[in-house]
Amino acid sequence: MANEIARVLRKRMTPQEVKLWVHLRALKDQGLHFRRQVPREGYIVDFACLKSKVVVEIDGAQHGEEGHLRRDAERDLRLATAGFKVLRFWNNEVNENLDGVVETIYHEARARIPPLQGRVSAKLTGGVMDC
Repeated sequence: MANEIARVLRKRMTPQEVKLWVHLRALKDQGLHFRRQVPREGYIVDFACLKSKVVVEIDGAQHGEEGHLRRDAERDLRLATAGFKVLRFWNNEVNENLDGVVETIYHEARARIPPLQGRVSAKLTGGVMDC
């Protein structure tokens, strides 16, 4: 069921998600493989690099409302308990500072790749680490 919902969400990405997705896909050349609309821990996250355990959420204005804030905090805690680092950005951040958003994601994901796995993967894949 979650996979079917994720498939539908991939077809209905917001303009900000589409913008960011273009840049996250390009990070594969830097050794980071992001997936979009990924089922994790009972939720469907906007983007995830599974090897570095980084989740990226792009939030619209509704996420500033009390009910959403509470649900987002619960979601973030559940993901963190499973070892994920959740990075949240507002739609306007993606619109106004896309390079900064991508840079933050890149640095966080690279920093969280386990050192031993990174060295082994780099040797096996000629320098590219798959997340």
